[in-house]
Amino acid sequence: MIKRLCIACVGLALLTSCGEYYRVQKSSDLNERYSFAKKSYNEKKYGRVVSLLEDIVPQFVGTSEGPQSTYLLADSYLQQGDESEASRYFQNYYTSYPKGSMAEEARYKAGYCLFMASPDPRLDQSATIGAIKELQSYLEFHPEGKHKDEVEQMLFELQDKLAYKEFLAARLYYNLGLYLGNNYESCIITAQNALKDYPYTKHKEELTFLVLRAKAEQADLSVPEKLQERLRDVIDTYYAYLNDFPNGMYTKQAQKIFDRMNSKKVND
Repeated sequence: MIKRLCIACVGLALLTSCGEYYRVQKSSDLNERYSFAKKSYNEKKYGRVVSLLEDIVPQFVGTSEGPQSTYLLADSYLQQGDESEASRYFQNYYTSYPKGSMAEEARYKAGYCLFMASPDPRLDQSATIGAIKELQSYLEFHPEGKHKDEVEQMLFELQDKLAYKEFLAARLYYNLGLYLGNNYESCIITAQNALKDYPYTKHKEELTFLVLRAKAEQADLSVPEKLQERLRDVIDTYYAYLNDFPNGMYTKQAQKIFDRMNSKKVND
């Protein structure tokens, strides 16, 4: 009996809460809706917050409630897993209220949301580039901010993702070989550009060794007039690889390439 009574009480409370929410949702009293949105936020009912604040925030621009209502809406989107909308409203906050008490936090979370939305390296990386810009902006405005270390780590991860995408493109060129043209040259250019753009990437060894392999293939296919020049280039690239990665993953393979190239080289 007591158990049934408790269940009934809970059910009644839920119905009362839902009824109040639907009533407030239709209310024309902005202050009442805002007050209920704040209550819902504290109760972690973020769907209600979003529903109530989407219409309110534009009407609160220029008022004392403007900064907090914008931040609550942005954070509610984030808590719901909608990083794109969350980032947009966090950007709205620090743009509209650059001196607001949560401006630094909003700028950080705007970048964090885009970081979380960054896709797999095989997909389009426009969101990743946007995340990098947003996080760099945080460091520009808050060089000693409380999220400095986290932001720098996120930037490294995003740059590694872009470097890996370039590695995948370079590797594809290498695998295509001479199909419809000299794809080895495209492989070399793509990999070298990635090394230039992302000098500290964790994919540096993979990119460097890929350049070595592609140059060796070009040398093997070279006309006699260009052979010696290309052999020297491969050997120089081998020493550069060995200098950067003396105990690298591809040391044995690189040694085999060097031996093959060196056997063809004519001593000056």
